[in-house]
Amino acid sequence: MVNTQVTEARRELNAIYEVSKTLATSLDVAKTFREALNYLLHAFDWRRAFVVLGEPEGRLRGLCAVGLTREEQQRLQFQSGEGIVGRVYANGIQVIVPDVRAEPLFLNRTGGADQSPGVPVAMLVTPIRADRRTVGVLAVDCLNPGERRGFADDLQLLKMVATLMGQALLLHRSVSAAHNSLQDEARRMDKMLKPSHQIDQVVGVSAPMQEVFAQVHQVAPARTTVLLRGESGTGKEVIARALHNLSPRKHEAFVRVNCAALTESLLESELFGHEKGSFTGAQGQRKGRFELSHGGTLFLDEIGDISPSFQAKLLRVLQEREFERVGGTTVVKVDVRLILATNRNLERMVQAGEFRADLYYRINVVSIQLPPLRERREDIPAMAQHFLDRFNQENVRTTHFSAAAIRVLSSCYWPGNVRELENCVERTATMTHDDVISDLAFPCHANRCLTQVLHHIDREDAVRPARLADIPITEVPMAPPPLPAGAAPAPADIGDGLSEAGDLPVGAAATELASDGKPEGEHERLVWAMERCGWVQAKAARLLKISPRQMGYALHKHGIEVRKF
Repeated sequence: MVNTQVTEARRELNAIYEVSKTLATSLDVAKTFREALNYLLHAFDWRRAFVVLGEPEGRLRGLCAVGLTREEQQRLQFQSGEGIVGRVYANGIQVIVPDVRAEPLFLNRTGGADQSPGVPVAMLVTPIRADRRTVGVLAVDCLNPGERRGFADDLQLLKMVATLMGQALLLHRSVSAAHNSLQDEARRMDKMLKPSHQIDQVVGVSAPMQEVFAQVHQVAPARTTVLLRGESGTGKEVIARALHNLSPRKHEAFVRVNCAALTESLLESELFGHEKGSFTGAQGQRKGRFELSHGGTLFLDEIGDISPSFQAKLLRVLQEREFERVGGTTVVKVDVRLILATNRNLERMVQAGEFRADLYYRINVVSIQLPPLRERREDIPAMAQHFLDRFNQENVRTTHFSAAAIRVLSSCYWPGNVRELENCVERTATMTHDDVISDLAFPCHANRCLTQVLHHIDREDAVRPARLADIPITEVPMAPPPLPAGAAPAPADIGDGLSEAGDLPVGAAATELASDGKPEGEHERLVWAMERCGWVQAKAARLLKISPRQMGYALHKHGIEVRKF
């Protein structure tokens, strides 16, 4: 008797060890629970076993089973409180059913009572608990010919197995929650790092361009008139095409007109069309751009450059969406989505009486401001690489940038914006002798940048083109008249304006330096001015006749560290 009890206890201890070892092999609880149940059935001559877990809506659904067919496993579904399994889940109390055929609560959902006729089938059910609550049910059935003693020992073993399963479930859910949290954080970071909006043919991952892309995606589906504003070369036409391609009118015509390239009479004929004989050379009727873009999009570029008289004619078309051809009397109605663009400050033009206020209010419905390239420097490396890839493809080259070259491009001022960057990349790639474009290959390295004179223009606003008076221009001195015999030549007077290097306007400082041997190059002149003024930037800027902001930019550009005393 004692030996039998010891043997039974040892078998149960071995079972607990094997089950715990199995549950620790993987976080796949369905797999490890099935392996544990399979071991228990073979070790204790049980017939069938299954585990059901609770779901948020109060249902119980089968997780795994041993000894059941696939169809029987699919029927392992219970409501809380339904049948024996549902009651054990709801009450959290273990249950022993000596004969399931005699138990009215037994639902026989998997057909367990129909097997082994004439032999009672016992069922042992225990709750699976985790974190002080019932999360599932473990059930086992076995034959009960009546010759065995009670099932108290088996039920106690099942209770210990259910406790191990509960801990495994708790660990699995904790790891899953941590994993999901990490995945959510990774997706959030990935969303932050990746641009949320993209437009074909436009490179832009910087925050200003992402804001522009978001506005484009928001406005494109509507029929609303859009005004694109920004400096020359910022890509207004590309954005206009994107608005058209993202709109319901994408399969219709996209017509572009540069208002600044045509005189008033030609612009009127170009936009509205003309009738036969309306003017000399009008051999037949001609449709204008408004008619050609019917159902599609009409892009009017440089709208700020049209004359005041034509502004009145355009206003009526924008209001009524109807017009008359030049020389005609028939009213033509059109369905056109208008996109306009300008690099002018329309508000100041309205104040100065150069632009009609009613036309301004008519076109300024949705305004999208395109940032200059210097305000989105994060996009410069990708844009430069895009232009270089296109150059390589067109010219069958394998040119690429060095890291130093990318730093040079990213630090430039780019007054011509994207257009200037494209030209610079193409010019440098054409003139380089090697496959690697280094920082020494750019013209600005030797103070030969053709647009360097524009880098320090102190503009009143970011969208107005610089006036001619704003740009210092080097005057070429005329040949002096012949001197009388014996007369000495007068000393040269350089005066205000650009230095010989063509970079910073130095004014009177250049005159003073010329007599003492003026330093060549912008870097030397900056150091000279700072030393003359005790390394005070504001004084040095006044000496060079530039603004303090321009002075700070020039010092940063040349890497000149300001000395402090």
